[in-house]
Amino acid sequence: MALMRYGEALNAALREEMQADPSVFLFGEDIGRYGGVFKVTKGLMEEFGDSRVRDTPISEQAMTAMAVTAAMTGTRPVLEIMYADFVPLSLDALVNQASIYNYVWNGQVRMPFVLRTQGGGGAGAGAQHSKALDSMLAHIPGIKVVAPSTPADAKGMLKAAIRDDQPVVFLEHKLLYNIRGEVPEGDVIVPLGKAAVMREGTDVSIFATSKMVVEAVKAAELLAADGVSAEVVDLRSLRPLDVGAIVASIAKTHHAVVVNEGWRFCGYAAELSATIMDHAFDELDAPVMRVTLPDMPIPYSEPLETAMLPNAAKIRSAALKALK
Repeated sequence: MALMRYGEALNAALREEMQADPSVFLFGEDIGRYGGVFKVTKGLMEEFGDSRVRDTPISEQAMTAMAVTAAMTGTRPVLEIMYADFVPLSLDALVNQASIYNYVWNGQVRMPFVLRTQGGGGAGAGAQHSKALDSMLAHIPGIKVVAPSTPADAKGMLKAAIRDDQPVVFLEHKLLYNIRGEVPEGDVIVPLGKAAVMREGTDVSIFATSKMVVEAVKAAELLAADGVSAEVVDLRSLRPLDVGAIVASIAKTHHAVVVNEGWRFCGYAAELSATIMDHAFDELDAPVMRVTLPDMPIPYSEPLETAMLPNAAKIRSAALKALK
């Protein structure tokens, strides 16, 4: 095991996959000479050259269409879009090309590309650089959407995503890049679509992804002081979703809290709640509680942003409400 930051783990995954497979190449805004705005691609242009690590103009739509074409011709592109807020500019290529080609071409065309991007609030970046758009992306059939919360999962899941023959949107949170954790050395793959229990519990299940897993673990610690045993399940993949792990947890606790940093209306928390009702209704002793972002833009003001974002205290309150 090696102690790594989340961003370093991503860098290691990219390096290892590029060393192992010459068809893997990277491109995006400022990823080359600058090393990426969050330094995830630092040193990779120097090691692999500018033919495999390419800086691009600011044109998310063109970059994503280029990734689709490159994937169809036999390479494995890894595209970085600097902020998730600008992924909507990529939706034509994602919705009308990447997601449907396997179906349209009856499986004759592979689409092995990864779209890496980061989102989420908490850094005072304002309304145009703080969105969590995972709900919108997970809505698209034919695309996998993953959001690891730990350095080990960041490395293992990015390696799995690069090797996948379907398009994968790989969501990173700007406040996770500097967290440290133990990361297995060597070629360790974390399968996409498998949840992980981060903390065992018997009274209430808390389901989350990405930075919200960190808040859920903090909430579980607060709940322990209240005499409540909370189980924290890191979904890791939004699509495909590990429904079996969700049902198994609720069968133990009979109470559920779902946490998502996206907006509440038509959000991923709503879909997850409906999934729980479809598959585990008979196990529930109370309605599913949702903890989300309110339906408004994220303010630049730090106190206002802090008040809006889901956090451990709000998760604790939702869990206690579910148990009443």
